[in-house]
Amino acid sequence: MKTEDFNFYLPDNLIAQYPPEKRGQSRLMTLDRKTGLRTHRMIFDLLEILADEKPLLVFNDTKVRKARVVGKSLENGAETEFLFLTGDRTGNRVWKALAKRMKRKKIGSTYDFFGVYAVIIGYDGEHLLLEFDRPIDDEWFEKYGRVPLPPYVKRKDETVDSDRYQTVYAKDTGSIAAPTAGLHFTQEILDKLAANGIESAYITLHVGLGTFLPVRSENIEDHVMHKEQFIITEDNAVKIEKAKKEGRKIIAVGTTSLRTLESAWANGKLKRGEQSTSIFIYPGYKFNIVDALFTNFHTPLSTLLMLVSAFAGKELILESYAEAVQKEYRFFSYGDAMLIN
Repeated sequence: MKTEDFNFYLPDNLIAQYPPEKRGQSRLMTLDRKTGLRTHRMIFDLLEILADEKPLLVFNDTKVRKARVVGKSLENGAETEFLFLTGDRTGNRVWKALAKRMKRKKIGSTYDFFGVYAVIIGYDGEHLLLEFDRPIDDEWFEKYGRVPLPPYVKRKDETVDSDRYQTVYAKDTGSIAAPTAGLHFTQEILDKLAANGIESAYITLHVGLGTFLPVRSENIEDHVMHKEQFIITEDNAVKIEKAKKEGRKIIAVGTTSLRTLESAWANGKLKRGEQSTSIFIYPGYKFNIVDALFTNFHTPLSTLLMLVSAFAGKELILESYAEAVQKEYRFFSYGDAMLIN
């Protein structure tokens, strides 16, 4: 299957550069993947849309780290912005990172990060390895880091992004990108859903390179996904399994929730605890647990577009995206949403 088959026309002015003025005020396209029927609603219509089905919504409660930090070279004083991915999990002194022109960065070079020093100790072709002179924690990133907005947001992060590029239920820090489908939910919407018998469950997948790296291979089958860490607790696993057993619809809120559920489902049960996944879902994949998907509109040629194409069919998704363009929906992280049933 060719990567180019997942391209589509998108005018630049439809790529959302800011969130809507108020959280929960975005547009919502619904798509019935069996009939092809589309409707055009608003996020605040979710209760009305879901009331009769009493589904279970599964959210990703990961929290975005302010992972972009500028370091100054001790050799020439030049400043470089690094995107820190993961620490070594033993002392948080060795971190994987990305930076522009990584191949030019020399092993042994030292950078000053606001009075904390780090030496480049390795390069594996995809990441730099930096060793700090002391442990780095989330409090440090919160103080010195910047919100890691995606590259299609053509501006620097602003105060608004600290709040709006984070879900209202974010709990466990570890992501370098937001699970953006969840950005639409306000606490008021969640409370109204719960009050009307629509349950929620939570998993945690820390969004990393596996979610957003572009597909560079000509054939999608040649693309290799990076591993991402996820956690499913006993309480949430029981809730999800109970809903499945009762025949209630499981709605994954976001592609990260869907990938987590499909990765952990085996022999009619969810695997508990801390795990990792490199699952790549594209047309031909047979879904095992997820019945519906609430998601944003994704970038051309991306693994995320391939995933929703696997879920609803490539032709139907591309038709729906063309209609979204015609009706001037907002695309990508800060854009509008789809509910695919």
